[in-house]
Amino acid sequence: MKPAAEEIWDWLDAVPDPEIPVISVVDLGIVRGVEWDGDTLEVAVTPTYSGCPATSVISMDIETALYDRGVQNVRIKTQISPPWTTDWLSDKGRARLEEYGIAPPRAAGGPDRCPRCKSTNVTRISQFGSTPCKAQWRCTDCLEPFDYFKCI
Repeated sequence: MKPAAEEIWDWLDAVPDPEIPVISVVDLGIVRGVEWDGDTLEVAVTPTYSGCPATSVISMDIETALYDRGVQNVRIKTQISPPWTTDWLSDKGRARLEEYGIAPPRAAGGPDRCPRCKSTNVTRISQFGSTPCKAQWRCTDCLEPFDYFKCI
């Protein structure tokens, strides 16, 4: 018996992003769809950007999670259009990023507060952070540096 799509989405919501393990691939917004094609479960995944080094690990982690739950035939379909944007992050994912110490993306192009002390006195240190999708910022009140998940 094939598991229902809702159940599969729940399983995938437990698959962590390998670079930011507090957020799932579902909350990150990169899982775009799940659909049965005969006996094969097709999972559409949109990478955060075309050169993301975690893409193959994410695919492998998704396949493993589904195999562990008895889905024998899995096909990962890379869907590059429309391109991923930070708008696809769930509210739960944004909250988890902030709890982890990464400022979630804001429409204005920069963080509106420090994820640690919640001060609004922040300044950009560098457009380049620990990964290509993040920039480095600092709070001028608590003086702690933090990553900001860039708007894409």
